[in-house]
Amino acid sequence: MAHLHPMGGACVSLPRGCKANERTPSKVCTMAAHSLSSGNLIVDRRLGFAEGLARAGDSAAAADLLTEALGLTPDWAAGWFRLGEFREAAGDAPGAIAAWQEALRCDPSDRLGAGLKRDLIRRVPLSEAMPSAFVEALFDQYATKFETALVDQLDYCAPDLLRRGLEGQGRFARMLDLGCGTGLAGVALRDLCDWMAGYDISAGMLAEARAKGIYDLLEKRDLSALEPVEPAYDLIVAADVFIYLGALEQIVSWCVGALRPGGTLAFTVERGEAPVALRDSRRFAHSADYVAQLLQDAGFADVTLVAAPLRRDRGAEVEGLVVTARRAVRPVSRLGDGEGMALA
Repeated sequence: MAHLHPMGGACVSLPRGCKANERTPSKVCTMAAHSLSSGNLIVDRRLGFAEGLARAGDSAAAADLLTEALGLTPDWAAGWFRLGEFREAAGDAPGAIAAWQEALRCDPSDRLGAGLKRDLIRRVPLSEAMPSAFVEALFDQYATKFETALVDQLDYCAPDLLRRGLEGQGRFARMLDLGCGTGLAGVALRDLCDWMAGYDISAGMLAEARAKGIYDLLEKRDLSALEPVEPAYDLIVAADVFIYLGALEQIVSWCVGALRPGGTLAFTVERGEAPVALRDSRRFAHSADYVAQLLQDAGFADVTLVAAPLRRDRGAEVEGLVVTARRAVRPVSRLGDGEGMALA
């Protein structure tokens, strides 16, 4: 049975030297779409003029100017992405959707996140996860200023909340930090484990984590495409990582297989009302019922969900869930009452 508890008050301070392990800048960057060169000086100049019009409040004129310029560089993904933003600001939703579709045509890997912008404006999200190329490019770009931005802008405490959720469970022989980022969750939890690995999609983030010298193993991995492994870990943590994956069935299934019987999974998510919802921040939120049921169906026991603010974003607290669960020592019985056979 899962239990949802409130958690109020300020977060306990992190261990010395640990500031946070935020995977989420307060504003998801547009990947500097307006600063990426088209390769055509005339088009770049027209984009500069368009940016000036947009800053002056005339997004419609900016969109018209950039639309004309894109006739010279029709395969410029960043230009189409920025055109979508101009059109959105001008109230032209169909035009914005069309522009972001063009950005996806030019860059199917979608490192700018055009598909997420398109789905948000449609209000019928189609994406079940952020594009891997988008997440990788975002955090590669952000890596060197990541921790400074967190300290200056956000009151973020997910690593501390995860640590508190693990109190009383003793030491762990082997720990895996999924989406380890710059390694600050590792700093917060290092003394709880004998051996620690970290996975992240961003080479820039891994470089920052490697410099800390606290991980026994660091690997560049796409968490949306992990290969099955033999049970190897006693603890798997993911601090503000699942907010980039949307639907959690695949990653939770992987964690079940990667944990030894009796092993612990601990993670944070942004809390929402719908089972899975894409927010304007281009992050996903998950409901407590969805998370609890998913974990129980996957074979976890002692599922606990703690409601707590994870950070501040644009002056407001972001409500989250701090989740811990233990992989059942014995397999969960899937034997039904025979109704299925009766209907066969």
